[in-house]
Amino acid sequence: MSLRGGCAVWLVCGLLWAAPCAVGARTFALPPEGDALIGSIATVTARHEDTLLDIARAHEVGYAEIAAANPGVDPWLPGEGTDIVLPTRHVLPDAARTGLVLNLPEFRLYYYGARRPGEPGQVSTYPVSIGDADWRTPLGLTRVVSKVKNPSWRPPASIRAEHARNGNTLPVVVPPGPDNPLGEFALRLALPGYLIHGTNKPYGIGMRVTHGCVRLYPEHIARLYRELPVGTPVRIIDQPVKAGWDDGVLYLEVHPPLAESRSDAGVTAAVRAVIAATNGRDAVIDWDTVARAARERRGVPVPVSR
Repeated sequence: MSLRGGCAVWLVCGLLWAAPCAVGARTFALPPEGDALIGSIATVTARHEDTLLDIARAHEVGYAEIAAANPGVDPWLPGEGTDIVLPTRHVLPDAARTGLVLNLPEFRLYYYGARRPGEPGQVSTYPVSIGDADWRTPLGLTRVVSKVKNPSWRPPASIRAEHARNGNTLPVVVPPGPDNPLGEFALRLALPGYLIHGTNKPYGIGMRVTHGCVRLYPEHIARLYRELPVGTPVRIIDQPVKAGWDDGVLYLEVHPPLAESRSDAGVTAAVRAVIAATNGRDAVIDWDTVARAARERRGVPVPVSR
């Protein structure tokens, strides 16, 4: 199977138990103005020893999105021969197509690299982990102020106190190495104390497990570290419902909202997104499909126009 935007074939269904596929981020040609769909859906067949975490790691998607895309599948024992949907198609967020765009309820980061003269724009996308409900990743516009290789971690007093209450004593400084939760690379943001960084626990990608920072798979943060210049803008947004066009067809993508979010991800929000996307364009909408997508919240784009 292949992905849109010139990506090479990348899916090896029989190697779920092997090392992660060496493909790095999925990169696509930027859709033309007015369109917003990238990627394509793929499926794999689970072996008896696979978990959804294994499959997510092998194919560089996150846990929350693969779980949502496969309702009714036991995450710890999908079962021999079970077809697993890989959520590898996305509606681009409704945000400026420049720099980094982090959509929190999607657990996904988009990087719009600088256009080279005479070449089409590109967008790369990465699954991420974000802050839990007590340590929320903040919304807003910021920027990358520095890049650090082999960072040391200096846990603030609040995090050290939290660990102490759980019987775990953290040192004042955690040096680079396998025990460092920042991994091998970090991007410091203008928001004091917040980073985009790697991890020494890659199976946690796609979960709310951080103290507000943004974690990526090791191979993904390594690529961003190489390609992303200091000063790159970072937009952190909350869009559980996205609607976008592809070659005359309107797609709707709905994710479960964050527990503390004020953003609506129900039928009303889905209807509003569809109406906004069809403004000035002729379309016959299948409202039953719109309602079903809003109820199911599988995070997979579905066509809603005829």
